[in-house]
Amino acid sequence: MIRSKIKSYAKINQALNVIGKKKSLHNIESIVRFIDLHDVISISEYKGKNHKISFYGKFSKNISKNNTVEKLLNLLDQKNLLKNKKFKLRIKKNIPQKAGLGGGSMNAATLLNYLIKKKIINVSLRKIKSICDFIGSDVILGINSSSCILSSNYKIKKFYNCPRYYSILTKPKFGCSTKEIYSAVRNFTKARYSRPKKNMFGSKYLINQKNVLETIAIKKYPKLKKIKSFLENINNPLFVRMTGSGSVIVAY
Repeated sequence: MIRSKIKSYAKINQALNVIGKKKSLHNIESIVRFIDLHDVISISEYKGKNHKISFYGKFSKNISKNNTVEKLLNLLDQKNLLKNKKFKLRIKKNIPQKAGLGGGSMNAATLLNYLIKKKIINVSLRKIKSICDFIGSDVILGINSSSCILSSNYKIKKFYNCPRYYSILTKPKFGCSTKEIYSAVRNFTKARYSRPKKNMFGSKYLINQKNVLETIAIKKYPKLKKIKSFLENINNPLFVRMTGSGSVIVAY
């Protein structure tokens, strides 16, 4: 039985704005990077009647049975895209949960990428987007993971060879609920990334941006403010900012 190991990289939001809301989903725009921190997915074909998924590692506790990988495989089964093939997956969780690093979403995106590249499934770009949207709103960002800008019109512009930053990630013992943080959004901002450009990844531009969810998270979890202040006072970072809906604070 052939077993493959694939890396599922964490993503960070270097800047994030909430533009509006449609039904239950918020419309956001974001400058997104991928970092070296990654989960490891071991995958092999399985002769059982059902897929077998297990998690291990430091951040593997309390992962729901209705996780993103389970949802992806169930959806592919329903659409008969796997042609009755079953898989065994062991996922080493190095990316913490409820951290704003998209660990679960990137697991699903990485697995979908693998299945496409290995020609196990054959789907159009339109179908890929539909699958990603069903699993989670940020899953599409992990398809062919590279630096990208998500515009308020849901378009994603990929960029390569962007400026790189040494980054210190600090996560408190608690996590932030994405649902709770977004439910507290009361004000929307004007779209700034409708015309994405590579220079938006430069420090001069990023220093003047923000993550609008940060204020909400700090109000709910005051300890985040102490962490941010501490990071701002060590080694003169370019800037310090929360990623996603938290709780990780990143010093660049």
